[in-house]
Amino acid sequence: MTDTVHDPAPAHPADEPRCPYGYDQLPDPIPLYGPAYKSDPYPLYRRMREAGPVHRVEFPSGIHAWLVTGYQAAHETLNDPRFGKNHALGNENWHKLASIMPEPQHSQLQVHLLHQDPPKHTTMRRLVLDAFAPRRVESLRPRFQELADALVDELPETGGADLVAGFAAHFPFRVLAEVIGLPAELAVRFDRDWGKVVQPVGPHDPGRPAYEARLRGLQTYIADVVAHKRAGNPSDGHDRHDPDTAGADLLGRLVAAHDAGELSREELDSMVFQLLVAGQEPVTNQITTMLITLLRHPDQLARLRDSLSEGPAHDPGLLARAVEELLRHDAAFELTTWRFLAEDGDLFGTTVPAGDSVIVSLCAANRDETRFPDADRLDLDRTPNAHLAFGHGIHYCPGAALARAELQTAVATLLTRLPGLRPSEAADEDLDSLAWIPAVLARGVNRLPVGYDRRA
Repeated sequence: MTDTVHDPAPAHPADEPRCPYGYDQLPDPIPLYGPAYKSDPYPLYRRMREAGPVHRVEFPSGIHAWLVTGYQAAHETLNDPRFGKNHALGNENWHKLASIMPEPQHSQLQVHLLHQDPPKHTTMRRLVLDAFAPRRVESLRPRFQELADALVDELPETGGADLVAGFAAHFPFRVLAEVIGLPAELAVRFDRDWGKVVQPVGPHDPGRPAYEARLRGLQTYIADVVAHKRAGNPSDGHDRHDPDTAGADLLGRLVAAHDAGELSREELDSMVFQLLVAGQEPVTNQITTMLITLLRHPDQLARLRDSLSEGPAHDPGLLARAVEELLRHDAAFELTTWRFLAEDGDLFGTTVPAGDSVIVSLCAANRDETRFPDADRLDLDRTPNAHLAFGHGIHYCPGAALARAELQTAVATLLTRLPGLRPSEAADEDLDSLAWIPAVLARGVNRLPVGYDRRA
């Protein structure tokens, strides 16, 4: 594939269907699945925003939900106190069809922060904030760089590599293990295949048995992590009152909180689950979406790479601006998790029944022209850039500072240490043929073959 700029999709000629998915009018419900949708959902999101802020959609499991698409509507929904995240609010139809974890794992692993409402949510969130505090994250940047460089050192010296298998699949987890206090002997046992539990399949899907096997394996691993932390010194010698070290053994602190009666066993296991899976898989996916975007814009890739050098193009502030714009342009956390109304209510002129699921499209909000001029264009100098890639409101991602540091480290390391970074030149390995993961909420790829001149 040649190094050409990937321009935003052109407006559809008058004699062609306005929607690129084979229909002139949006159906009811709108299907949110299939290769065309997963590879590029943005034309559909544009059409949805033009038609209104709320649409009924269908997921692969057959469940119907209400999708919020515009920036202002998304912002208001994320801050709307009428909505709850607890799955107990879901109605019978949602519980019957939603691609959620089967029992007993659902009850044991799904009572983490993303599925809690105040005051429980407030109490649980407070337990993790020290570990992800910006001051602590900044102090760990040199260690993050060491981990990134070690992975690049293992890549082939010339030619190319798969940057998922060789880098993106490992870097976030190695960082996370350092940040939360996961011992090396347990970290090496973690099977990345367990991360696919955040890509649930419906009860009647042929892949359901494999999905349930992953759940059981992960649940056993979580039990081992808890037992290991309980057997040793929970604080690992760190002062939990020192802001520089208080988060250094987050796992030990969570076990201590359970033993002190602050968390139930299910809440403890769920929070460990959330840290191990939701704490690293989205960063893996975000690295891939950022790299794909830069590879599709080689002029912007070259500018960012040159800004990281000591030459005349050196621009120390561009990396941070670029990461924010790449987050806005194509966020790995495409859709939020479920929200529910306790009673029937109005949502921007649409009546939403109690217990129906409401989901916000963060990606659709981040491409809203009313908030971001020329929203489909990649603009590394865009400022201000109040994107919603990390959500908003009380469920704003507590690990946002960590994710930003990881993404800045990953992008800078790969661009500077792999000169000539470009899409793979193999005939069957171009960017347009990449298979995007079929996860309902996430965007990313499992393979990203690239070429480069040498490993610096």
